[in-house]
Amino acid sequence: MAGKTKNVQYSPTATISESTTVMANLTGPAHRVERHIWMDGQVSLADDIVATETPVALVYNGISHVVMMASPSYLEDFAFGFSLTEGIVKTSSQILDVEELHTDLGVELQVTLAAEAFAGLKQRRRNLVGRTGCGLCGAESLSQAITLPSPVTSDLRVPHSALQRAISELSRHQELQRQTGAVHGAAWCDTQGEIMALREDVGRHNALDKLIGLISRNALGKEGFVLVTSRASYEMVAKVASVNIGLLAAVSGPTSLAVTLAKQCGVTLVGFSRPNRHVIYCNKKRFVSETL
Repeated sequence: MAGKTKNVQYSPTATISESTTVMANLTGPAHRVERHIWMDGQVSLADDIVATETPVALVYNGISHVVMMASPSYLEDFAFGFSLTEGIVKTSSQILDVEELHTDLGVELQVTLAAEAFAGLKQRRRNLVGRTGCGLCGAESLSQAITLPSPVTSDLRVPHSALQRAISELSRHQELQRQTGAVHGAAWCDTQGEIMALREDVGRHNALDKLIGLISRNALGKEGFVLVTSRASYEMVAKVASVNIGLLAAVSGPTSLAVTLAKQCGVTLVGFSRPNRHVIYCNKKRFVSETL
């Protein structure tokens, strides 16, 4: 269950220098490049803004754990969110410090863990195996790959209009997407559908991890739901369940395993979240009827 872009191979124990052979010292979330546009038989030269993608190594107490491909923005949020949703820490208080080290090859996030959390991570690392794509961290067998998070106890209740409001406001908050057309977004919405925060990244898992990291570090309201611009996969459901978020809405559809997991752990799962329409796949109890 990794928050990384698909199609990119990485090693769970590699350092940045071992996992890349290109210079990646682009620190902003977007940068300008030249492009040639073919249209109606004519070619023209113009500038374009593209999303930055860079290797980001998570280093815990001096030991490199994993290298991800991510947008180099809000990386402290990413460190907190990834650590929580991957079960490396149980609470954000177990992360004592995060330091960003920018190099020509990418970014290292030097994370200092409390002793108990680091002891658990060292035990877990003994089970890590090489993975490709959006893998399931630490799984070396099928029985380990599909695990059930603790039941979600959130008593969230929202009207359908709240989700519709969030859907209508989503694009307005996606500044990086407007510039590049190449990133995913994850939004935290209150019970009335107001978007309280949004994080963007080239990877859908990363965007969600960044949002969860922000939520864990800042009081954004005790109740709310998550709206993502991607599909709803098993990993996305598992991530929200791991931090007791009761409702995940996705702009695209869910996978079969996402629906199964959401049913079992009590997440209200919504797909095809579009203006004037959304599809509830399970646990519809969190939606309340509205009196006209």
